[in-house]
Amino acid sequence: MTLPDAAAGPGAEVAGAPGADGTRWLRSGDIGSLDADGFLHITGRKKELIVTAGGKNVAPAVLEDRLRGHPLVSQVLVVGENRPCIGALVTLDAEMLPLWLSSHGLPDMDPIDAARDPRVRAALERAVARANEAVSRAESIRTFTVLPGDFTEPTGC
Repeated sequence: MTLPDAAAGPGAEVAGAPGADGTRWLRSGDIGSLDADGFLHITGRKKELIVTAGGKNVAPAVLEDRLRGHPLVSQVLVVGENRPCIGALVTLDAEMLPLWLSSHGLPDMDPIDAARDPRVRAALERAVARANEAVSRAESIRTFTVLPGDFTEPTGC
């Protein structure tokens, strides 16, 4: 993937000499294509395993699929390549959220407020614990972050 230098962000792995247009490539591990307007469309992963800093191979799809099965969860991205532990980025299902809140006797709130609510967080922690039952301790999600919205082109995620 090619990005302007400033878009790579701090800590990103940037390599290659800058091109005439000032871009470098970012090793993201994703497979995708650029459309005629220069937008990147991610279509898959280069490999289906994450290798942690400790050398443990982790299949993220197992964890992602189990977490996506929870009614609060819209999207999940398991991360941890060359990191000491596995983490997850989670987005809330904005359509299901009001129903879930109501059925649990909680006041209505938007996904941003819900992401910070300790009761919603506790429900997600239980969902992560259930997802982790399918893998070994070394492969389990140790930390997660609830993002304010889905991964979309307009949000830049």
